Amino acid sequence: MIRTLAVEGYRSLDELVVDLGPLTVVTGPNGSGKTSVYRALRLLADLVREGAIASLAREGGLRSALHAGDRGAGPVAMRLGFSADDLSYAIDLGLPQLGPFRLDPEIKVEAVWSGPVLRPATLVADRHGPRVRTRDDDGAWRVAPWRLGDHESLMGALVEPSDAPELYALREQARRWRFYDHLRTDADAASRRPGVATFTPVLDPTGADLAAALLTIQRVGVAAGLDAAVDAAFPGSRLEVTEDDEGTCRTWLHQRGLRRPMGAAELSDGTLRFLLLAAALLSPRPPALLVLNEPEASLHPAVVPALAALVVDAAERSQVVVVTHSEPLVRALRDAARLVELERTGAATRVVGGSAGEGPDWAWPSRKG
Repeated sequence: MIRTLAVEGYRSLDELVVDLGPLTVVTGPNGSGKTSVYRALRLLADLVREGAIASLAREGGLRSALHAGDRGAGPVAMRLGFSADDLSYAIDLGLPQLGPFRLDPEIKVEAVWSGPVLRPATLVADRHGPRVRTRDDDGAWRVAPWRLGDHESLMGALVEPSDAPELYALREQARRWRFYDHLRTDADAASRRPGVATFTPVLDPTGADLAAALLTIQRVGVAAGLDAAVDAAFPGSRLEVTEDDEGTCRTWLHQRGLRRPMGAAELSDGTLRFLLLAAALLSPRPPALLVLNEPEASLHPAVVPALAALVVDAAERSQVVVVTHSEPLVRALRDAARLVELERTGAATRVVGGSAGEGPDWAWPSRKG
């Protein structure tokens, strides 16, 4: 489980270190920095999975993503990291020097350590500039015979698991993280169309394979939980997913007072969105980390308690982070969650009730190698 998220110099997050629990709710008014926290988590996932600094280039490059407030007299840097029970990670990015790729940051330092606390004895791999070090079987440092380029991540350079098993384990851990913030419910959304009746334990990030994901939950997952969630959200309603002889599956919702079921193409945006969230939260293959960004969009307040019940249930199987500005959803989750309430003070985001120097223990790896 991720214990701490640390971000420095990213958008409005000048210096933010927060504890995460099995269920964490990040909230605050518009402009307080919630989206920056979500993006920072996504960026960390991309870096650890693939060493993908290209995702930062898509945000306009490091200069665009850097904190816009006063940075003091120190070196310009953007740093992201997390600590976890097993393996932890941090990266330090600096402004690119003159070169052909001005949007790609220069990677100054990366570090991977065991357990939540960074100490010399817990380090298992690091890089300073182009030099990479890993531990051998006896725990002694060995310097890699190859060198990294300024824009190449240590995680992206990993080739064989046997060369650095801890790095491989960390990358596989991050690949089991899931993010949902672009669940489509518009008229042309694939979730409104029939699907292929194939085993689908993980809902696509866009929700394109909704029918197959719901069918999988009904056949090999917690069908009773799905039925209960639908009835709680839309009292008297019943979900049906059919499969024809051609292997095509369709989603139907039987609703009280209607003489025929409504197909996915006919459902309101809010109703379809709830089904999408239910498919994500009831996945028969729970992720290590599940992050939902503003899941309340398009939902009527009357449906929020049913969504909250699904979230609390999912937190029994996965670590869950919910980013929301919905007061009803915050109230419904407050008793079961760690609440991180953000506010904007000048150009910087801070945790409500916190002050400089307070918060979880965290130490960044030094640029001095």
